[in-house]
Amino acid sequence: MIPTVAVETSPTTPAGVDPVWNDPGVPIGVRVRALMDAMTVEEKVAQLYGVWVGASDEGGEVAPHQHEMEEPVDLGALLPHGLGQLTRPFGTAPVDPALGALSLARTQQRVVAASRFGIPAVAHEECLAGFAAWRATAYPVPLSWGATFDPALVERMAAAIGADMRSVGVHQGLAPVLDVVRDARWGRVEETIGEDPYLVGTVATAYVRGLESAGIVATLKHFAGYSASRAGRNLAPVGMGPRERADVMLVPFEMAVREGGPRSVMHAYTDTDGVPSAADEGLLTGLLRETWGFSGTVVADYFGIAFLKTLHGVAGDWADAAGAALRAGVDVELPTVKTFGAPLLEAIADGRVPEAVVDRAVCRVLTQKAELGLLDADWSPLPPALDGAAVADDGLPDDPEALRGTVGLDGPERRTLAREVAERAVVLLSNDGTLPLDRPRRIALVGPNGDEPTAVLGCYSFPVHVGSAHPEVDAGIELPTLREALTREFPGAEIVAVRGAEVDGEDRSGFAEAVRAAADADVVIAALGDRAGLFGRGTSGEGCDAESLALPGVQQGLLDALLDSGTPVVAVLLAGRPYTLGRAVEEAAAVVQAFFPGEEGTGAVAGVLAGRIEPSGRLPVSVPRGSGSQPSTYLAARLGGPTGVSSVDPTPAYAFGHGLSYTSFAWDDLVVEADEAGTDGELSLAFSVRNTGGRVGTEVVQVYLCDPVASVVQPVRRLVGHARVELAAGASARVSVTVPADLASFTGVDGRRVVEPGELVLELSASSADPRLTAPVRLTGIPRHVDHTRRLHPEIRVTR
Repeated sequence: MIPTVAVETSPTTPAGVDPVWNDPGVPIGVRVRALMDAMTVEEKVAQLYGVWVGASDEGGEVAPHQHEMEEPVDLGALLPHGLGQLTRPFGTAPVDPALGALSLARTQQRVVAASRFGIPAVAHEECLAGFAAWRATAYPVPLSWGATFDPALVERMAAAIGADMRSVGVHQGLAPVLDVVRDARWGRVEETIGEDPYLVGTVATAYVRGLESAGIVATLKHFAGYSASRAGRNLAPVGMGPRERADVMLVPFEMAVREGGPRSVMHAYTDTDGVPSAADEGLLTGLLRETWGFSGTVVADYFGIAFLKTLHGVAGDWADAAGAALRAGVDVELPTVKTFGAPLLEAIADGRVPEAVVDRAVCRVLTQKAELGLLDADWSPLPPALDGAAVADDGLPDDPEALRGTVGLDGPERRTLAREVAERAVVLLSNDGTLPLDRPRRIALVGPNGDEPTAVLGCYSFPVHVGSAHPEVDAGIELPTLREALTREFPGAEIVAVRGAEVDGEDRSGFAEAVRAAADADVVIAALGDRAGLFGRGTSGEGCDAESLALPGVQQGLLDALLDSGTPVVAVLLAGRPYTLGRAVEEAAAVVQAFFPGEEGTGAVAGVLAGRIEPSGRLPVSVPRGSGSQPSTYLAARLGGPTGVSSVDPTPAYAFGHGLSYTSFAWDDLVVEADEAGTDGELSLAFSVRNTGGRVGTEVVQVYLCDPVASVVQPVRRLVGHARVELAAGASARVSVTVPADLASFTGVDGRRVVEPGELVLELSASSADPRLTAPVRLTGIPRHVDHTRRLHPEIRVTR
């Protein structure tokens, strides 16, 4: 903690004249430089950390949050120097949104009044699957965003999330996650968009654009390599080489920085080949800033700077940890002050940390605050959601109880949007013709997720992430169970719900009742999967890693017992990662993958089962056939697939990009318009997609590039483009694809990205394992080196 020192009551400025840093008419760089020149080192350092707080449900000031990993914070002692950030004022405890907004506003007033420069704090919140606040819409998890293959829809969703956050006074959102799945046993798979860097990049970039369009600072995380931890264990070391890092892990971040306009990046917890990301100057400064041109703030993942001492062992004390992070390029310590307080001041005083390194970070923080309007003379703590409320002399509402219930964060428009995302994300993995269900008389709904309200929510949704610690408070949003959704969807059917087993545990005593219900039914819907939680309190989520990809607990045994009943079984997976399904891959009547589809998710699932909704989701991650074949993704070289030199076959049950429809499609009439181009040129082709079935449907066209001979080992295929093509029954579309040679680039032997001449194959596919048309093409000329300014996308035009 920074020791209290005497400070002037105000900077030296003529009476009645606003200081230059408060004048929005002056260039931001000039304002920031003038402010920094007037600040003491204590005041500068105070801008570089946050304090974890919880809003008051009575509308009073926030209170410092006591976290089990930190000592209590004396806010009164800190504030005379200023404050950089307020951590999770809405996401720490259930608070009425209007009173939370008032509480945050009153705290901002206190922050401004306590220090001589009157600089408000940046308030940040989680927004991984919606604004993580009580009574805010719970959208599908990012894995479902990937399943939509629909960046434009994700951008609309993010804009809505950002608007709700901004309305109550929040400035920064800690999303999206751009980690590429390398091992599905990792507990945070649900937070990712998928196992392919191009899909992750396009969807995450769209999310960034949407969030930033609402005025919220988007935060790319976790930079970089977190999802490649060994054996899928949270925070375990990462052993990847520079090419895997460059060509897989960094691609989505590069795309988002170039095309999304994010204003913040969060470092990863992990170390790669012995270098923790929080202390990696080559990554956080050399690549991110000097090469890619990122100019925003780099924030610490929670407690990540302290972990340099406690977990990584690369810092001897807190001051060393602070210095290492600052030199690497970390600007803000989150969630609360630890190393950037007194230890950093001591290190500055004894010369271990140059003040110039502090100034660099302070300049970035204050520049961002200026861009947010927090330095302007007319800044007001009153957020838009409280506009129109009667205010007292201090400019804030004086009757908190009159505000209760007046701010809605889950209105009809938001629920409609959540429903649209959920509907487009449901993936039909298999179907023997049982689906859509045709007026069943009796449905046996069996499984632990059939009548569980929170089965649709991921780890970072508010009711799970925070609400689980407050069982006395309701979820704040409607969470219809699958049973309730099926009852609405099939009003003429009798729904018999039997739990059968828990998500985890070894109790099989409910199997007999489940089998009896199945035997008496026309169809069985087996609702299986995960329970989201934190650090071992669930089967999916942060710190909930899996030893294998077998269904948790005894769920596979339950599923097998249902398959033996003789009644058709439709397996529905509400889960945060893909799981093996054993016999069900061949024997189930149908398999539906819904991941964690959010508050409107059960209606989406029921609508697909009934045929009211046409399934159009595609797998963002492969579904394994064997529970122990990890780590394995489709993005593998020849020897990463099945071979005669290993007894383990990693071939998935359902491949990346797979998904069925209730109609059928024909792909034909391929014309390769340019099958040869220079290493600086373009390849082009066109083909037709026809809906040959009897109902409307959506085909997801996926373009894969295959490079059979290269100077370094390449994946057998990798996604380079995708497009959703919706067609009425009998309708067709012409799809034209132009592929720049830049998309064939990879990191070569010398560490530079290169486009090599030679034979390539472009696969026009329904999944990574289902090419419908192939086009042999050729690049000519000499090898051509490219950099971060290369082209990242094909041009795909759909003409109906």
